[in-house]
Amino acid sequence: MNNTNIKFLKSHEWVKIEENCTAKIGISDHAQALLGDIVYVELPKIGKKIQLGTSIGVIESVKAASDLYSPVNGEIIAINESVINDPAIINSSPQNDGWLLQVKLDNPEELNELMDVTAYQNNIHS
Repeated sequence: MNNTNIKFLKSHEWVKIEENCTAKIGISDHAQALLGDIVYVELPKIGKKIQLGTSIGVIESVKAASDLYSPVNGEIIAINESVINDPAIINSSPQNDGWLLQVKLDNPEELNELMDVTAYQNNIHS
C-alpha cells in the first residue's frame, strides 16, 4: 500500500485516499493483531452518511468486540462483502484485501487532520 495516501485515527482505523473524492476504510495491522482472530464484522448499509469520529460498525474477535469509528465525513458507496463472508481476511490483509467500506468524501481536505503513517507508528509505540 502506498503510504503517502493513507491516514489513521488514534483508534486504529485507516483511510486510503482514492480517485474521484473516494476513500477506503479499514483497521490497521496493529489493531487486528490486538484483536486476534476476527470472527464477525457488522457494517452500515450502502448510502448511509457517516461522520468523523462516530461509530460505524463493530468488529468481533475471539477476544473482544470493538467499535469501528469513521475517520471521515461522507457517504458509504461500497461494502467489502468478502470480509462479511470471511472476516479472517482482515487478519491476513488488514490494509489491502481486508478493507471494510468505500466512501464518497464530503471534504477531502479534512484528511489533513489525521495522522500519517509515521505519526501513527509513533502513537502506537509511545
